Amino acid sequence: MTETKNNNGLKVLTALLGVVLLGTIIYTVSLYQDKKKTEGVLTKEKELVVEDLNSLKSEYDKAILESNATNEELVSARDNIAKYIDSVKTMKADIGSLSRYRRQVGVLKAEREQLLKQVDSLTRSNTAIAMQRDSTYVELEKQTVFNDSLVVQNTNLAQVVEKGSALNLSKFNVDAVKERNSGKLVSTQRAKATDKFKICFTVADNVIAQAGDREFFLEVLDPQGNVLGGSNSMTNDNGASITYSKQTGFYYENKSLDVCDYISKPSGDFKDGNYMVNVYDDQLKLLGTSKFMLK
Repeated sequence: MTETKNNNGLKVLTALLGVVLLGTIIYTVSLYQDKKKTEGVLTKEKELVVEDLNSLKSEYDKAILESNATNEELVSARDNIAKYIDSVKTMKADIGSLSRYRRQVGVLKAEREQLLKQVDSLTRSNTAIAMQRDSTYVELEKQTVFNDSLVVQNTNLAQVVEKGSALNLSKFNVDAVKERNSGKLVSTQRAKATDKFKICFTVADNVIAQAGDREFFLEVLDPQGNVLGGSNSMTNDNGASITYSKQTGFYYENKSLDVCDYISKPSGDFKDGNYMVNVYDDQLKLLGTSKFMLK
């Protein structure tokens, strides 16, 4: 009887142990499944965080490429995001860490919006400056063309004024003369009788010419082409030069003016033949030429 009771107790105990073991197994399996499920969720969350960070980094890359000049703030923000990506990839996923990175992604997105607004504002400002610069360049080009045109006009006007203000001769005459004992001069065509050449010219009136002392240069060429008394020379601003016989001065007052001067005979008598007399102004412009013959 007692043995039968003991057997029944063992059976009950065995059954209870089996139930407990079965419950433990079921609970363990349930915990394992919950763990796997949690790990899967955390892994998915981790991937989403990395995806958001990569998206932010791509937007910064695009903004940097579109920027005309390297923006240090954009580059720094992009590099920081790259560091966050590396940190998330290598971290052990847990709810606390992922929550912290989720919050950081939100902060980074807000920072991105602010930086992109600044870049956009700077881009618009640079565009406006570039347009203003181009407009200013166009205006400068127009002004340069206008100034060049004025320079040409002024140069042409100066040349016209210079030409218009130059003195000219309205009359020019050369006479071989003999001086009598009384001092009176009489014309002659005989070489041996000639004492000097009387050179007279009339300077025409010119209202735009500069009044004041003026100098003309007389060049007398003998029959052999030699300059009588040719020991003096004159060179103008352009490098042209002449050898002249005499320099004659006068005061010009913008009115018609008669001027006479004399070339005395050299040592000995004048030679017979053809002579030529040239008159030059102070810029060595030839104003008149006269030819005559002595017998």
